[in-house]
Amino acid sequence: MEIIKRQQYIDKIKHYLDKDTIIVLTGQRRVGKSYMLQQLWREMESTGDNVIFIDKEKHEFDNIRNYQDLNAYIESHRKKNVINYIMIDEVQDISDFERSLRSFYSEKDVEIIVTGSNAKMLSSELATLIGGRYKEIYIQPLSYTEFLLFHHLDDNEQSLSLYIDLGGMPGLARIELDKTFAREYQNDIINTVLLKDIVARNSVRNVPFLERLVHFLADNEGKLISATTISKYMKGQGETITPSAIINYQQMMVDAYMIHRVARFNIRGKRLLENNDKYYFGDHGLRNAIVGGTREGDIEKVIENVVFQQLIRMGYDVNVGQLQAGEIDFVCQHSDGKRAYVQVAYIIASEETRQREFGNLKAIRDNYPKYVISMTPLVTRNDEEGVTHIHLHQFLTKGFDA
Repeated sequence: MEIIKRQQYIDKIKHYLDKDTIIVLTGQRRVGKSYMLQQLWREMESTGDNVIFIDKEKHEFDNIRNYQDLNAYIESHRKKNVINYIMIDEVQDISDFERSLRSFYSEKDVEIIVTGSNAKMLSSELATLIGGRYKEIYIQPLSYTEFLLFHHLDDNEQSLSLYIDLGGMPGLARIELDKTFAREYQNDIINTVLLKDIVARNSVRNVPFLERLVHFLADNEGKLISATTISKYMKGQGETITPSAIINYQQMMVDAYMIHRVARFNIRGKRLLENNDKYYFGDHGLRNAIVGGTREGDIEKVIENVVFQQLIRMGYDVNVGQLQAGEIDFVCQHSDGKRAYVQVAYIIASEETRQREFGNLKAIRDNYPKYVISMTPLVTRNDEEGVTHIHLHQFLTKGFDA
């Protein structure tokens, strides 16, 4: 299969090489972390340097179970008078891996790049033993423009509809964009994430409840919900489970990068609120596979997920905005200090919808940019009393500069 570079990630990784930093690529399984390591492997070997590549998903590396095994393997493949690039795919599958990273990190002829699919293990273990000497780079599923590139598609309404329905897992490029085949592939990913990264890693016993919780969160994507709300709902379904247990299950899913928790932000008080969060999936195609059916009844939820993921790609931290008069879908804060407010709608066809989407933004009394993103036909970009209306297609291809 043709390997297509995701150059923005490759460039970011290279930026942190030779910076006295361990590079950690994180993200859900099957988002393409392995392919990025392989691309780097080929590039580094072409320079004459030495690459020590370990892929814990391949049986040939099953004997590397702990840090002692890892140390022995690295030492046996290390070369003198060149840079040794240690690349480990799914490093969390090696017991006490951080001990090895700490040891080799201090060597002048070593660069370390690893991938992982468990946020809790990577952040807690590395932070404890290595401190601030690592850089985490979060790898997401394909953007819309990458989706077009991977599948050799023209940029048109049909392609956008395919992206909204099937999502951006790179492995879809190995099969036809046929919904039946795509859903089979996506369900395989879901089962792998649930079993390997949640059930096995956390010794989950109540697997049926975990599956029901995943479905509940997918069905209620973009809604403000609390663990207490879920507990009451499950009780109505004949299952008693405490809010604290539900919070633990949700955190396991967040740690596996399957879902994102989005907290509420009080816009006037400029502070985060503790109760009632929203949840979005790392890939909207996986979410669609979980709930099944067509997108006719939940298109607005899916568009919100698509916009959320694109905002993350653009470098924003995202929260839900809370005003006394209503809710703002996304409050977006960039590391450079920029802020933006975003409302997401499917189609703005009635005056009632327009008042709701535009009115909430107009109620915010500051000068940060405000946007409504929708799929309203014929809309490209227009402004209404300080609120800019952008079509989803324009946002996904050009961002806020559409």
